[in-house]
Amino acid sequence: MMLIILKHVRNNIYRLRRSRNYSILSPVTKSPFTVLGIETSCDDTGVAIVNSDRQIISEAIHLQQQLHEPYGGVVPNLAMSSHQQHLPLVIREALDKANLDIARDIDVVAVTRGPGLPACLGNGLSAGKALAAALRKPLIGVHHMEAHALTARLTQPTPVPFPFLTLLISGGHTLILVAHGVNHYTQLGTTVDDSIGEAYDKISRLLKLPWLKGRGGGPGAALERVAEKGDPKKYKVPIPMTKDKHRKEAMDLSFSGLKTSISTLIKNNDLDLDDEIVKRDLASVFQKTAITHLTDKLELAFRWCREKDITLTALVVSGGVASNKSIRSSLESLATERYNIPLICPPPHLCTDNGVMVAWAGVERFRIGLVDEYIIDHLPRWPITTLGS
Repeated sequence: MMLIILKHVRNNIYRLRRSRNYSILSPVTKSPFTVLGIETSCDDTGVAIVNSDRQIISEAIHLQQQLHEPYGGVVPNLAMSSHQQHLPLVIREALDKANLDIARDIDVVAVTRGPGLPACLGNGLSAGKALAAALRKPLIGVHHMEAHALTARLTQPTPVPFPFLTLLISGGHTLILVAHGVNHYTQLGTTVDDSIGEAYDKISRLLKLPWLKGRGGGPGAALERVAEKGDPKKYKVPIPMTKDKHRKEAMDLSFSGLKTSISTLIKNNDLDLDDEIVKRDLASVFQKTAITHLTDKLELAFRWCREKDITLTALVVSGGVASNKSIRSSLESLATERYNIPLICPPPHLCTDNGVMVAWAGVERFRIGLVDEYIIDHLPRWPITTLGS
């Protein structure tokens, strides 16, 4: 399939170069329009087809958990090789499930441009660019975190109206944003060190927990399951960023110190990590402290919005860690009981990285005329606040 694509690109390259904006060669005028989305920012290869009527037509995904578990975390080179091997097949699977012809039925190609692992991003972006160029389709380079933020506008019965407060929590990111509109975000806080997902993964490895299998699994999901059976009051560890007044009043977050606190607790008390009860209690203590840290910082974000006279419609939480039931429960209490707005999360299987969120972000961006050139490069570090600048 890729050889055919490259042949089409070579045959059309002269005509492409004559266009200033390479991507607007075949304007889409029909409604609804259909978007193919490709996601390869980290370790899962995801492809989906979504239309502008908010219908998920098909989805395909290849998981890499078994590949990375022996190493205790994602190995970039292995992830890249897996994307190279499986992406063409995942694209084919998504098209077959939808019973669509890519040349006739796909109107727009959307692909994650960043942020993420450089080698992995390059795989997906190269495939997306080649498909779009060969088939003369518009190309949308998608910001991975914007895709997470916008997913709730697809999965709810009606699109969540702007502006909303959004918490994006994953293995690579922790962000508190105000979403004013597509391509327009104000960042209120981010992690100054580890993401919350990275902290979950590190504590899971520290406790020697086997990864939870299947979609939405991994080390962090394993810790969540163990924590459900533990006592969150068994041990005391400090809540991050509470000792210093300036750090306490800032909306940024920190999780590396929490991991150190758990490690110190184990060492100072000579805790036996072969004891399942000890593991459960430690996992529960960690999770309770992490959630308290999140809610403290979200309280500050709600107050900031109130001071700025921003009337929020919802608290939207997405990203892989947003599938955590304990986190959802605590944040729902915060949003509904204290601020009288709903907590909105995508279904758990659409919180983790997937092609659906990329395709939907493509729909949202294409609607307002945001189309990219075929020469765009991947952006491993891409602050979401630079969108629209």
